Amino acid sequence: SMLNRSSRSDNIIVTMKTLMWRPQCNTGGGLAQEYKEENLELLSNGLVHLTKQIGNVAQYGTPCVVAVNRFHTDTEAELKMVREHALKNGAFDAQIAENWEKGGEGAVSLAQAVVNACQTPSDFKFLYELEQPLISKMNIIVQKIYGGEGVEVSEEIAEKIKNLEKQGYGNLPICMAKTHLSLSCDVSKKGVPTGFKIPIQDVRLSAGAGFVYPLAGTISTMPGLPTRPAFYNIDVDTDSGDITGLF
Repeated sequence: SMLNRSSRSDNIIVTMKTLMWRPQCNTGGGLAQEYKEENLELLSNGLVHLTKQIGNVAQYGTPCVVAVNRFHTDTEAELKMVREHALKNGAFDAQIAENWEKGGEGAVSLAQAVVNACQTPSDFKFLYELEQPLISKMNIIVQKIYGGEGVEVSEEIAEKIKNLEKQGYGNLPICMAKTHLSLSCDVSKKGVPTGFKIPIQDVRLSAGAGFVYPLAGTISTMPGLPTRPAFYNIDVDTDSGDITGLF
């Protein structure tokens, strides 16, 4: 392996909207008005998710740099709250990234923070040993990363896992396929839920890529689209030939 375990960092990228969206989001119909203006209460509620992710990075023994991806709608009070929270809750550094507006110049402080983090001695370690049973590795991911109790598998799925191990694929790493809208599989559970289990509907093998991927909850492997794809807003004027709605 070319991996240098003593010189690396992990980075978390956040935006105001994603942090505010966590506690009580609506996946359709666009953003409600409270998400479009300064709302420090909503933002404060959503910071528990950032704390959890900083803690997840810490489990790997590497310094964590938080990049606050700034947009023109963000206020100074919001940016200050997120940065201070990250620093108080275990981040090596937290920098405002303005590359959305200023290009590379807007990310210089973030880049320097990453360089500083990489120059700090670290003790990178994997979450589990590859030699552990596949079901054990799944449970470790759920317990340590998602904060749940473990996975839930039917007899059919348990048998499929055993067959993969018998075929010599038991030492492969796990790549969980699940919703990004909650740490659990229930999209209504925001923030940092506890006491849940992750139901596994199928377990598949990517032998060439070298991993096993369980399908959690109702996740689909079909190409994903947002609730309202952009093509709904695109039209062609049949008289002039002009296209509208592309930008």
